[in-house]
Amino acid sequence: MKIAMICYSLTGESTGLRLKEGLEKLGHSVQLWKKSKYLPDSIKESCSQWTGDRFLDSQAVIFIGACGIAVRSIAPFVASKKTDPAVLVVDECSRFVISLLSGHLGGANELAGTAAKILDAMPVVTTATDLHQCFAVDVFAKKNDCGILNMKGAKEVSAALLAGEKAGFFSDFPWEGSLPPGLVYCKDRQEAKKKGLLLGISVTVYKEHTPFEETVYVVPKTVALGMGCRKGKESEAVLQAANEILKKAGIFKEGVKTLTSIDIKKEEPGLVALAEQWKIPFQVYTSEELQAVQGDFTPSSFVKAQVGVDNVCERSALLASGEEGVLIEKKQAAGGVTAALAAGNRRIHFE
Repeated sequence: MKIAMICYSLTGESTGLRLKEGLEKLGHSVQLWKKSKYLPDSIKESCSQWTGDRFLDSQAVIFIGACGIAVRSIAPFVASKKTDPAVLVVDECSRFVISLLSGHLGGANELAGTAAKILDAMPVVTTATDLHQCFAVDVFAKKNDCGILNMKGAKEVSAALLAGEKAGFFSDFPWEGSLPPGLVYCKDRQEAKKKGLLLGISVTVYKEHTPFEETVYVVPKTVALGMGCRKGKESEAVLQAANEILKKAGIFKEGVKTLTSIDIKKEEPGLVALAEQWKIPFQVYTSEELQAVQGDFTPSSFVKAQVGVDNVCERSALLASGEEGVLIEKKQAAGGVTAALAAGNRRIHFE
């Protein structure tokens, strides 16, 4: 995790250096800034300016000082629990570590616990599900590397469980551990209605898997999008082809974990742009690696003559999906772009 810290006094600097050392030992990347005329190398910009920059380039921001400074500094930049970094406040004497913002998805609660151990301080966490040791959709999604669709519904699930009510649970994927108290498994909408469960969670990559009237989608990143295209194909056509195959398969974009192709396409502008826009890795393979993949693929003599293997999109997607991966959408070709989808075998975990 990339962590930015700022302190405002000599005592705060001492606390910051201790925390920096401890976090770096755990593998985090940490930088400590100073804001005081009494500290050498103090930053010149305002706290607000500094905070705005850190919201863009850091995964966590730690203020070593008063809560008021932190609150006023972050106020203009708070946008969404899906995108805001974790924000912590540590008093300069290192007695308390407060999880201030983005406790679950941003990881502030977990980071507060880690920082408190390093400083021998008291972690301060105020989220209700943590206080009551209750299942939280966003924590579950983060720990399983999943996206969440319908955050309003996710809040309603937490509220229902905190009130002692039940919520439904469905998953396309096997899971390890026991269902948390309050969650009731339902295999389909008929069973959910029979059990009187109108609100629930669906762990799926498929848009049509909506077993509850109010469904919260928890979407694992398990789909590999394999693509090929003519040299110099415009980015708009590549993006359109990617969207069309997901639409045809009925799969959430949030379920795509990687874009794949052959190595001679590693700098293809349209493919590179798609990976950057969707914020997914772009993985390429040699023709020999692709040719060695076993399966029933859609061959093309033209493609083989050009790149040395009869199919790029299906083979690369299947290769990226792992040993137990399967093709879930075969080659779709249009306008000089080909695309295919494969999915790996995922398990989800309850702690």
